[in-house]
Amino acid sequence: MKITIMDGAREGDDSFDRYMEGLVLTLKESQNGLDYFKLRDLEIKQCIGCWGCWVKTPGECVVPDSTKDTRRSAVNSDLLIFASPLVLGFTTAILKKAIDKMIPIVHPYLSIREGEIHHKKRYSKYPLLGVIVEEEKDTNDTDIEIVKEIYRRLSINMASRVAFFCSTSRPVEEVAHEISNL
Repeated sequence: MKITIMDGAREGDDSFDRYMEGLVLTLKESQNGLDYFKLRDLEIKQCIGCWGCWVKTPGECVVPDSTKDTRRSAVNSDLLIFASPLVLGFTTAILKKAIDKMIPIVHPYLSIREGEIHHKKRYSKYPLLGVIVEEEKDTNDTDIEIVKEIYRRLSINMASRVAFFCSTSRPVEEVAHEISNL
């Protein structure tokens, strides 16, 4: 299986970094093809909402940065994992910025999907989505349900579905096993 991981951890998120290092190592040992992007080490510029990715350079952002590589990897994957510690109840700003820069993978044209209006697919195949979060000390069930729902909505926009959602409280081996069995 080809897997792309977008890791939204910030500098100093040491326990999350250790968890992700263990997961990446375990997934590689399982013979999975893996592209691992530690977003904080990349140049990711803000989406400026110019629609150039639809009009001027279809499928590519007109603002050059590292997201060209993350988008290509994601579209060519079987599974795209968004990984992040929760900060104020949601995934990190750097992960949100990288997700915003995924808009070129869909067309500007609209269609009805799941009874709602969404962008038409640009590609015939899109990866399944996975989400891994590290909960904050005060994270509660409502917080988790909100994050799950936002990523479920994102999956509709990306013509996909969320295949799994988990917390770093689950052992790395268990999560890697679940991923390998998708």
